[in-house]
Amino acid sequence: MTLQEAIDKIQPLDKQAMDYTHARWNTLGKPLYSLGRLEEMVTQFAGIYRDSAPRPKKKAVIVMAADNGVVAEGVTQTGQDVTKTVTENMTKHNATICILSGMSGADVFPVDVGIVTDCDNPGVLNRKVKYGTDNMAKGPAMTREEAIQAIEVGISVVEDLKEKGYDLLATGEMGIGNTTTSSAICSVLLDQSVEKVTGKGAGLTSKDLEHKIEVIKQSIAINQVNPDDPLDVLSKVGGLDIAGMVGCYIGAAACQIPIFIDGFISSVAALLAVKIAPQCDPYLFPSHCSNEPAGKMLLDALHKQPYILANMCLGEGTGAVMGFTIADYAFKAYWELPSFEQTNFGTYEELD
Repeated sequence: MTLQEAIDKIQPLDKQAMDYTHARWNTLGKPLYSLGRLEEMVTQFAGIYRDSAPRPKKKAVIVMAADNGVVAEGVTQTGQDVTKTVTENMTKHNATICILSGMSGADVFPVDVGIVTDCDNPGVLNRKVKYGTDNMAKGPAMTREEAIQAIEVGISVVEDLKEKGYDLLATGEMGIGNTTTSSAICSVLLDQSVEKVTGKGAGLTSKDLEHKIEVIKQSIAINQVNPDDPLDVLSKVGGLDIAGMVGCYIGAAACQIPIFIDGFISSVAALLAVKIAPQCDPYLFPSHCSNEPAGKMLLDALHKQPYILANMCLGEGTGAVMGFTIADYAFKAYWELPSFEQTNFGTYEELD
């Protein structure tokens, strides 16, 4: 699907399936609404699946990997070679996301959407749009066409996974320098100062942080970014990994699949996705609140509350995959709790 085709395919959630699921929760042997957002999650999944008997069966984490030309400005502690190394480690079960995904039985799919060198590992999906973005401190990170192409990579990966039976997804990313691009996007979209939304990322000193902030300010100014045009923002100060995740969110909505957002960088992509295709919003589930400075601001902008508060800021999808476990708990309760009739202790009634 093209981006426009995916947007056109997104449907509202099935109200009939949601009403049935909501009503069934109220027949189960527990105080009404006592499982709170777990009940809401199952009900929302029913609306997404358009099925009054929702049961997620197969989970996948999509990790978009790409390099960022702005690394040339000295905004990171490590070099771009780390992007490829960590991405390839995901095929060897050595990366954090792979270890954590095993808890929920999820499969991890690393995608090369823009690593600066070739990735010869067959376990990495080769969907490269270009060999890293250009240096956004000198000009646009990519063309508008390249940004759309990267979004469509995300859409196509979701389509492929749906054909393989995956019906619950999470997003992740790997790309040295992507907290710099994410902070730039965040500053523009939220109309907040660069200082307020920018953190140290992977281990910068306070002096390094000051330099990072100046580079972001320069990038926004030199590119004359239009805050009212999300594709303009993405192409000028964004990254291919972020664009790929935007596509995952829009693609998941088009394919009627619930998808968990990870942390800061994934939330930036989610905000872009909702601005490009507002109707994808109910398909997106926040897993946790990133410990990066703008983590909560982004979730507030999305009007979403995280399920987990754990001061995490690793990326890769490590928080999003924990959303799978929460979903497992929710569906365990929904399908295995006995009804009031089976418990023989009466029913709870709605109070005014």
